[in-house]
Amino acid sequence: MPDPTYHLNGAFKPTAKRRADLDGPDFFPTPAWATHALTDNEAFEGAIWECACGDGAMARALEAAGHPVRATDLYARGYGETGVDFLSADAAVDNIVTNPPYNVAEAFVAKGLTLARRKLALLLRLAFLEGANRARTIFLANPPSRVWVFSERITFYMKGAARAGSGTTAYAWFVWDKDAAPGTELRWLKPGYKSQAPVQSGDMTPRSLITPHAG
Repeated sequence: MPDPTYHLNGAFKPTAKRRADLDGPDFFPTPAWATHALTDNEAFEGAIWECACGDGAMARALEAAGHPVRATDLYARGYGETGVDFLSADAAVDNIVTNPPYNVAEAFVAKGLTLARRKLALLLRLAFLEGANRARTIFLANPPSRVWVFSERITFYMKGAARAGSGTTAYAWFVWDKDAAPGTELRWLKPGYKSQAPVQSGDMTPRSLITPHAG
């Protein structure tokens, strides 16, 4: 049974436990406007690997911004290369941009830092900044260069679900820039991206947040 908080104020949302369908068929794509907010504020040189591409919405948004993109996913969701386990990869790439599955987010950070030559950008809950374990294993040795906090809440809908209601969780883009000076900058994304986004089924909305890997 899904967590009872999956349906809140008329909208599906990922929960802290991510208990729904961990085998992969169901996932929560990321609205395209959230990706546009990143590409409007971060410059990327070279190719980008979207390593948990889901149905391709984030990859398409990155391509629309003019970037060459490799799109892969562990699960077959109708887009990109499937059956590709990012956590087992060993080939370096210029940049990695994705919305990692919630329950392996820390592993995605660790792996991404070893593979990305230039930038690693992950869409994560703002609360990812918290936690003694992450303070020791990630932020002490490898703090992000920039944290872009969303001024507007992202609403994640289960794939195919009706769109209604609004999200209740704060999110941010965490960017590790290999060329940046040491230290972390906290920045805010200006309001307006959400209101400018087209509303339609099949919108460019990437990625799962609830699968054990990819989405």
